[in-house]
Amino acid sequence: MTAESLINLILLFFAYAFLGWCIEVTLKYFQFHRFINRGFLTGPWLPIYGSGAALITIAVKGLSPLESSVGTTFMVSFILCGVVEYMTSFVLEKRFHARWWDYSQKPMNLHGRVWIGNLILFGLGGVLIVEMINPLLLRLSGHLSFRLRETLAIILSSIFTADYVMSHFVLKLVKTGVENSEADDTEAINKEIRLLLNDRSFFHRRFAEAYPEVLYRTERIAARVEAIKAETERLRLEAELRVAEVKHEVEVNLEPTAMVKNTIIEKQEALIDLLYQEDTASDDMKALKHEVEEKQAVLQKRRDLLPKL
Repeated sequence: MTAESLINLILLFFAYAFLGWCIEVTLKYFQFHRFINRGFLTGPWLPIYGSGAALITIAVKGLSPLESSVGTTFMVSFILCGVVEYMTSFVLEKRFHARWWDYSQKPMNLHGRVWIGNLILFGLGGVLIVEMINPLLLRLSGHLSFRLRETLAIILSSIFTADYVMSHFVLKLVKTGVENSEADDTEAINKEIRLLLNDRSFFHRRFAEAYPEVLYRTERIAARVEAIKAETERLRLEAELRVAEVKHEVEVNLEPTAMVKNTIIEKQEALIDLLYQEDTASDDMKALKHEVEEKQAVLQKRRDLLPKL
């Protein structure tokens, strides 16, 4: 990559970071009806947008000798931006115990970090970047001398680095606040963090306003969530067992008395057949069995007569 290509790529990064910031601010204005300076950084830029656009530009240019089409650009953008968003969410959550966005309620999401709707927009945005915006930006920057572009890239990079360092200390304070919090749910932790940041400088207060929907995650909260899930499952199993017991009791209690008697008689006859042996039975046992058989014959005759009656 030549020095001029590198400078152009840096300027594209800042251009798209600024455009992304404008998009986020506009969307949040419609949602909350007030200006919210979005992002981890104080300046008007969102690095995740700039990084995605820069990666798309590099990837599509690298693939152009082998494959160059709108479909390829769409798939490259779809995949690269999805990976960037997922990894950004994962790293920030692991490092600062907070989830800055959550798509768990969206259809076809992956661990709540990315979802199909955004990925499709990323793909379309990548096509727009490569086919329309990049040529326009490069044509406009071409009117500037290389020295001016280089100076602009250095100035923006310096301001960006200073902004990042300042924001890192703010995020470190957030992490410390989450780790030291005694609250056992994310909403309570959110309130504590907002109070903590509001008592600090403008940079801290700005961060509290930038992410009003942040979800804080700690080991304690995770353990509590798992305990609630386990208790819910235990109660569900107990309820199923109780329902089965009640169903059995109802079935037994609703069985007609005549059927209960017949069942008892059948079981008794089966028991007699198992215990009675003609060769070893005593005279009393034989007489008793003969009497039972006579009574059974009488009952059978009555059953046979019932239809006729």
